Amino acid sequence: MYRAADDLADGKLSDWREDRGLVEISVARRAKPRDFIPSLNRTLADFLSQAEWYQVWDGEVVSANSPDSPLRCTFELAHFQPAPLLHIREHKGLVELHISPHATVERFVQALNKSNEEFLAGGRWFQAWKGEIVTMDSPETFGA
Repeated sequence: MYRAADDLADGKLSDWREDRGLVEISVARRAKPRDFIPSLNRTLADFLSQAEWYQVWDGEVVSANSPDSPLRCTFELAHFQPAPLLHIREHKGLVELHISPHATVERFVQALNKSNEEFLAGGRWFQAWKGEIVTMDSPETFGA
């Protein structure tokens, strides 16, 4: 879940926290995409290096430690003309997110949260939380 935040530490444009069935990524509400994208890339790299989330791709479980295609997520400014608010591509070990240079954080997080629901409902992603495999179908999961 992504949220527009007013409560980040001074100078921080993004941060994350994790709980059972939840990752919350906070983005500074008044930041512009050209400013928050580098921060989000660092935040997601930090999250993926510490958390235990996995992608299932053609029957293979992919993690941040997979040697051939480690799990990663990259944000970049969209170069499309006209640029959609958000364009997402998923590959084995990689989720690429292209963000309109004119997106507000509020609109960006709304669009991304809707897309994330579809991603998670697709059954390719799961969390290992204290020895438990957590998916969208797990009881009391993902804000259910």
